[in-house]
Amino acid sequence: MVLEIEEKVIEAKKASIILASVSTDTKNAALEAMAQALDDNRDKILEANQKDVETAEKLKRKGELSQALVDRLKVSDSKISGMIDGIRDVINLEDPVGKTMEALELDQGLELYKVSSPIGLIGVIFEARPDVVPQVMSLCLKSGNATIFKGGSEALNSNRVIFNLLNEAAESVKGMPEGAFQLMETREEVNDILSMDAYIDLLIPRGSNAFVKYMQDNTKIPVLGHADGICHVYVDDEADLGKAYDVCFDSKAQYPAVCNAMETLLINEKIADKFLPKMARMYGDANVEMRCDDSSFKILEEIDFLQNVSRATEDDWKTEYNDLILSIKIVGSMEEAIEHINNYGSHHTDAIITESDLKKKRFTELVDSSSVMINASTRFADGFRYGKGAEVGISTNKIHARGPVGMEGLLIYKYILVGNGDKVADYAGPDAKKFTHRRLNKTAANALSRK
Repeated sequence: MVLEIEEKVIEAKKASIILASVSTDTKNAALEAMAQALDDNRDKILEANQKDVETAEKLKRKGELSQALVDRLKVSDSKISGMIDGIRDVINLEDPVGKTMEALELDQGLELYKVSSPIGLIGVIFEARPDVVPQVMSLCLKSGNATIFKGGSEALNSNRVIFNLLNEAAESVKGMPEGAFQLMETREEVNDILSMDAYIDLLIPRGSNAFVKYMQDNTKIPVLGHADGICHVYVDDEADLGKAYDVCFDSKAQYPAVCNAMETLLINEKIADKFLPKMARMYGDANVEMRCDDSSFKILEEIDFLQNVSRATEDDWKTEYNDLILSIKIVGSMEEAIEHINNYGSHHTDAIITESDLKKKRFTELVDSSSVMINASTRFADGFRYGKGAEVGISTNKIHARGPVGMEGLLIYKYILVGNGDKVADYAGPDAKKFTHRRLNKTAANALSRK
């Protein structure tokens, strides 16, 4: 089995070299073929997904799968349309490969270019969410990266059908290499993939906290991702409460089973009595369970018809619920809210509701998160909504990519030095020539095509 997996990985690694040089027109033609394949085979996709959902529902009843995972697994006709739109959005994005990022003259006739290039072979390991396959494959293809996919067993049928449709469509386009995209299906293959640091250049895990943490702890391959999505909204004493009700409701209840949903609501004590009762009624109507600190519990326990209100524990501030559950805390100031966010948060997405320009500025400066929202829902932290076409994942790392990651997270760069028989010896010793180090308004493509 290991040999078979290694053969697939090696094939993809070789194909990644060819894919890196495929023309923009060829890549866009492959992407259009992929979008069309999904559109032409909607019934096949829905049929496969229905099998997975039925199995998942049985596992949920046994307590072996969470409702959040079942929700992520489901594919609808509108979701297929979203997949298709995402691929076509990627077609419209500029090809990021081969762009000159910097140009520097070291000396006359000796020029250095910093040029964007694909990372190489990407490993994507994910739970549920079959829409990960078209999202990531489209971005990887456009950015010239080969990809190994390993989905969860709960989405086996959906992943297989979607992957095969996309892969066959892409490979049908003249100029596209075969074997650049590979699908792994067994649980044992995860650890095999994690051990293949000789071939795989970057891992992108998509799944639960424990799932991502396992990847991070068990491989030498660089991992782009986040283990937790503990997001906050702070309602300031200078907030427009109309905006606050909308943002706080959307951040929690619009779709709670995702990493950019709010898990903790922080409220300034000066407006808590006025703001919280109506907000709690809105949450109650949406079946949100509220876990409150002493101050917020004291306000809400007097509202007779409110259900699902209990006292928060210390663990609640550290928990990503991915469900209709919310922890609530009243704070004395914005500074206390920021301290709570930086202490308990996961550096994912945090928001402030305020009309104070000074507080907007201070909040964005002091909250150490990959996305910071001003008077807007945390749910906007998404690659598609950020105009990236689609999303390969969300990273809380402080490396080459952070926040919702699109194609820019799948690119690195290389240096190209263009000379004419130049040698370092001329720039050493007592009669050494001097470097000019002058910035150039030129591209590597022009330099390499000079005759």
